[in-house]
Formats: sequence, C-alpha cells, structure tokens
Amino acid sequence: MRTLNLGILAHVDAGKTSLTERLLHAAGVIDRIGSVDDGDTQTDTLALERQRGITIKSAVVSFVIDDVTVNLIDTPGHPDFIAEVERVLGVLDGAVLVISAVEGVQAQTRVLMRTLQRLRLPTLLFVNKIDRLGADGERVLRAVAETLAPAVVAMGEVRGPGARGAQFEPYGPADRGFAARLAEVLADHDDDILAAWVEGRATLSQRRLRAALAAQTRQSLAYPAYFGSAITGAGVDSLMSGIAEFLPGLQGDAGGEASGVVFKVDRGASGEKIAFVRMFAGAIHRRDRLRVRGDAERKVTAIGVFDRGTVAPRDVVAAGRIAKVWGLGDVRIGDAIGAARAETPAHVFAPPSLETVVVPRDPAARGALLAALTQLAEQDPLINLRQDDVRQEVFVSLYGEVQKEVIQDTLANEFGIEVGFRDTTTICVERPIGVGAAVEYAPRPFIATVGLRVEPGALNSGVAFRLEVEFGSMPLGFHKAVEDSVYATLRQGLHGWPVTDCIVTMTHGIRYRDWATSTPSDHRHLTPLVVMSALKQAGTTVLEPIHRMRLEFPQDTLAQVMPALGRLGVAPEAPAPRGAYYSLESDIPAAQVHTLLQMLPSLTRGEGALESAFSHYLPVRGQPPTRARSDHNPLNRKAYLLHVLGRG
Repeated sequence: MRTLNLGILAHVDAGKTSLTERLLHAAGVIDRIGSVDDGDTQTDTLALERQRGITIKSAVVSFVIDDVTVNLIDTPGHPDFIAEVERVLGVLDGAVLVISAVEGVQAQTRVLMRTLQRLRLPTLLFVNKIDRLGADGERVLRAVAETLAPAVVAMGEVRGPGARGAQFEPYGPADRGFAARLAEVLADHDDDILAAWVEGRATLSQRRLRAALAAQTRQSLAYPAYFGSAITGAGVDSLMSGIAEFLPGLQGDAGGEASGVVFKVDRGASGEKIAFVRMFAGAIHRRDRLRVRGDAERKVTAIGVFDRGTVAPRDVVAAGRIAKVWGLGDVRIGDAIGAARAETPAHVFAPPSLETVVVPRDPAARGALLAALTQLAEQDPLINLRQDDVRQEVFVSLYGEVQKEVIQDTLANEFGIEVGFRDTTTICVERPIGVGAAVEYAPRPFIATVGLRVEPGALNSGVAFRLEVEFGSMPLGFHKAVEDSVYATLRQGLHGWPVTDCIVTMTHGIRYRDWATSTPSDHRHLTPLVVMSALKQAGTTVLEPIHRMRLEFPQDTLAQVMPALGRLGVAPEAPAPRGAYYSLESDIPAAQVHTLLQMLPSLTRGEGALESAFSHYLPVRGQPPTRARSDHNPLNRKAYLLHVLGRG
C-alpha cells in the first residue's frame, strides 16, 4: 500500500478545514461531519481554534483511499500563521489548494500557489463553495490560468452553480471536447501528444491522456482542477479519486539509513516533548538511540503512527510515514532524525516583519512569562523570541495583529499569565554595502586570534559563514565558537537590525603555540568585536519590508481612497472596475498596512476589502531607523569589555 503525505492549503475561509472533515467522512474515518462554526472539527483541536473558527496549528489525520494511505495535514489559512504552513511543506508529497468559487483567487492563494510551484510540489486545485450565491468556477479557473498556472485542467463542469443543489459532473471517456482540451495542455511537454494533436489524429485514448496528465501533475507541469462543496459533499468523491490517481506516494528507501525531519513539536499532558516526524528513508524503532542535536544521544521511548483516523502505538516507523515520537529531549522543529537530507529547503516564506514587546500585567511574573514564551517558541521558532537583558524586556516577532491576540489568549488560558503589548513596530533588515575586514591578534584579555571579512551576499541568501583558514588548523571547538558567535552577533547590525545577504569569511585563526592556553570562550567573546569592526568598514544600508496589496472599494469612494493612499506613501496602479467596485494593486510599506486597515472602514463606508502579503525589501528613504540594542554592544569596545570581564 502506498503512503501519500498530503497538505490542504488555502486562503483563510476558503473552506479547507470543512473539506478535511468531508474527506474524513467520505473515507469512513468519522461518522459525523464537524463544523468550523460549531467548533467540533477533527483537526481544529485547540480551544482558541474552536473559539475563533480558524486553524492556528497544523494537524495530521490519516485515512485510506483505495490502495493509498493518506496522511492529511490541515494547515492554517490566515497569513499570520504562515510559519505553520512553511514547516509542513517540506514533508509533503502533494497538495490540494482550495479556492473559493465566490471570492476567487485571493492574496494568500497567490502566495501559496507560487510557493508550491517553486518547490515543484504536485498539486490539485479544488474550487469550493459552488453551492454559494455568486459562485463562478469558470471565472476562478480563468484567473488561475491567467495569473498563476496556465496548465490548469478542469476535470469536469458544474451543474446549477450558486444553488444548494449544485453538482460537479466529471468528464467521461466519451467527452471529445475534454480530450481535445487535455491534449492541448499536455502537448507542451509531450512530443507524442503534440504530434497527434497537430496532425488532428484521433488516436489518443482516454487512458493515454490520463496517464500523461498523471505524469505531468507529478512533475508540477499540470494542475488538475475539481469543483465542489465541502458543505454538501458535491465533487468530493471525484477529488478523492483524483488524489489517488494523480498525486504520488513516495515510499523512500525502506532499507536505507534512517532519515527524517521534525516538522512540529508539541507537549503531552505531563509536559513531555512530542516530536512529529516524517520519515524519508530507513526506519526508527522504539528504544533506538538517536543523535538529534549536539553530541548527546536520546532514546526513543514511544512511537505513535498515524493510521486510519487514530495514532496507533507502534514499535517502528518506516520510510514514507508520519509519527509522533517521544523521548527526543530538547528536540526542535527542523531537526534532522538520522541522516540529514541535502535537499531540505530553506525558508520558503518571508520571515515575520513585525515585532512587539510582551509586558506581564504582574511584574513578578517576568520569569514565568519568559519560560512560557520559550515553550511557545519551541512550537513556532519564527516568533524569534528576543530578550533584552539590559532593559529586562522580551520581544516577539509577528506576522500580524491576529497572531498577537492569539499569543495573548494562549498565555492567559494555558499558562495563567495576563499580558499586554507595546506598539507593534516594523522589523527592518541591514545589508552590507561594501567589503570590510578586521583582525584581532590575541588582545587582552583574550588568548585568541580572529580575522574576518564581511561582504555582500546574493539576494535572499541570509548569512553564510566560510573558512579561508585551513580546516583543522585550529581545534574544531574554536572554529565552532567563532561561527556561532558570528551568527549571533549579526542579529543586530550597525543600526540594530538583523544583517542579511552577507558572507562572512574567517581569514585568520589562532597560532598553534597558543592552543594550550586558549579556550572556545576566548574566541566566542572576541568574535563580536571583530565582526562589528569589519561591518563598520563595509557599511550597511537599512531596508524595510514591502507588501503587495489588493484593495477593493465602492466606485463612489474613489475620491476619498486615492488621497489617503497618497498620504501613506502608496503609488497605486490604475483602478480597474469590477461591477460597482474598483480593484487596484500596489506596493505598500509593511508599516502602513495596519494603518490602512484602520482607515478603510471610514473611507469606504465599511465596504472596502484589503489583502496583502510580503513581497520584497526596499532601502529606507531618508534617515535610516535604528533599533535599541539588546546585547552588550560590541560597537562600544570599552562597555563590551567591562561586561565580558564582569564589571559592567
């Protein structure tokens, strides 16, 4: 039996959790279909998810279609929780992207589809809500073909759209029009089909065409599209058949070396860590000793494999499967289990662009707050917990205001800590302008020599550390101390912002005669001074995050909307009429998105709608903003040394 690890992705409110419920019911896993509105779905298990009617954490549930075991992962649709989606993408074999037949292609739809294409992840489309007033599946598919995926293939047609009884009718073998359209799409990547199509030969059988469609879907060259309703069940059986027919089940090498990845971390009733692991090769057994991070080995104490709607206790989890694993100690999201995979993708979405200070209502709860946020950061590393030891403040990174509300509710409900927040600020980044180099030869009080060169890296490359000194010319612990300290130091550049798109090369190291008296700590403490000296020589530019937005508003409010956009520094494209509304797209500084959302109701009588998603970074105009440092400031040598020596 094949195993398929399948993700359900969508813009918020497109109906993916409802579709998950319908799939589970159709597969016989549940007897009753839960409702998002009633808060009784299988995958939205958190109290906050049930209260708000949105998915916050990814959830796994298993069912069987024919000879395929499907591990279905329901992901959040709200852009504030895009980090959950990112963690899931690396463990998927295929995806279903849900699009509303009423709202159509939305901001998050575009972000998700382009990411799926970039990762070459085989994808089916499900156009949901065909039973809703205003449903227009053909318009949605045209928008997908024009803006996202030209090779989209409608697998049937809708009967009675916009009515409760709307149905999806799949195309059959006798439908010549479908065969012709399918051949036209497939011909772009299949020479035999191209020749037959050009010559007008009717020799292509339905079986041949569907086999070619399956092959191209698995190569992310074609995108079969189904229509239906998660509420009524229309089209769901056809979608399930498409999942089994067109999406691959990648088993991996069951006999090879164990290789997996942790994509989610949870805690059990007694506080123990539970790792959600996708196995790509080999197997892990109960009582196996695994080296997950560092040098310490951890013994697997229990394994629970997702199987037919439950998590069944097992002694082994093999390649292709997903399991809960106990006993891995301080395991974190992204940790490799066994052999690391070379093709593991880096961040596929932009990091959070907002930051806020979390303030406990009771000052005596500062210690408990830090412990609680540390636990939350285990489950969501991109909140990027940052502690300012000087001011005794704790910062968290955010994708949006909804995420802040969820953090506040979680701290109150799960940890009993009432908190407030300072104003949300935008997180800028710094990039090196030129090349800078610095060397420190065993300066007191350090018995260490560190030389570093800082230079610009490729766009969106992050920070790369390289060795120009010969590997092995100094103890490995010294190398590691310098590398770790470089990454830590560059979290705050010349203006206090994280430094990115930067290459740091170690050019000088400690002499052999000093090995015996030096320590990794000497190298760890000296490195920040060298890094910042080289960075000052290179110089940096500060960049702010820019979002791409789409704004819809009544036509008679144009005179109010356009000047307001101008005041926010937005230069919109020409508005396009859509019925009684205008639609326009534009870039907008991330710092202004929340302001525009607050202004929109009064500008548009409450009828305006704004969608936005991170697009790119641009240099800040005018005086670059600064962020107060939360370290001991290696830019100030005297103050830094006093701290290192314990006198500051």
